[in-house]
Amino acid sequence: MIEITRFDKPIGTFLLLAPTLWGIVLANEGYPPLHLVGIFLAGAVVMRAAGCIANDLADRNLDGYVERTRLRPLVTGALSVKEAVVLLLALLVIALMLVALTNTLTIQLSFAGAALALIYPLMKRVTHWPQIVLGVAFAWSIPMAFAASTSALPSALWWLFAANVLWTVVYDTQYAMVDREDDLAVGIKSTAILFGDLDVRIIGLLQCLCLFAFWRCGVAFELGFIYDAAVIAVGALFGRHLWRIRTRDTRQCFIAFNQSKWIGLLILVGLCGHFWLGTGAAL
Repeated sequence: MIEITRFDKPIGTFLLLAPTLWGIVLANEGYPPLHLVGIFLAGAVVMRAAGCIANDLADRNLDGYVERTRLRPLVTGALSVKEAVVLLLALLVIALMLVALTNTLTIQLSFAGAALALIYPLMKRVTHWPQIVLGVAFAWSIPMAFAASTSALPSALWWLFAANVLWTVVYDTQYAMVDREDDLAVGIKSTAILFGDLDVRIIGLLQCLCLFAFWRCGVAFELGFIYDAAVIAVGALFGRHLWRIRTRDTRQCFIAFNQSKWIGLLILVGLCGHFWLGTGAAL
């Protein structure tokens, strides 16, 4: 169970927790109610685990041909399909119980979020842009956080939403670069395959667009210099990652992906720092 839910590999949970915490902090101006923090933290952990099971169920006939995934439980037979489905349903029920503790708007949004998490694995068969679907699925926690906190969806939140989608495409493309040759062999589609020899340049462009969206979020919510400093730090880390992947070495691509968790933390620190310490105007 630990392997199929990826509890032994928490990087995905960190990457999902980032937009969740951004949304909660921003919607509550730095002081979210503890019960909402608990609900959304638990929900992120549960839905990440559910998404991993859905992914393994969808890819169970392909994972055996990919070096990185050939020892997954559904491939080796350590877990049956029936057991995986039961576990997935149990996690979805827990997620529903958690969201039921919020309000009607949040519950309505949660169904779209769950659908995005479940259809993402199938997108790898039909489009070279599954990373966008993953980005929207991960970013969906932002409008849900605002809905749970304010019972409204201010237009400014979509800048943070867009930033997270772009960031997800960046780091998941780096991740897909690790599996590119195996994916080509088994017919899995990805942005890494679509971008081809332009992958590093396009990732750089997406990083710039992501920074712009983070900056526009700061302007829209009138965030101050501490948040601006965090965005600048994210830009520096983006540059470091771009340098790492310049030769497309799979080890360096994986390191860049794994270090993406610090980007989520930097933005969170910037938001908390603004509300707890800063009063200066945004740049």
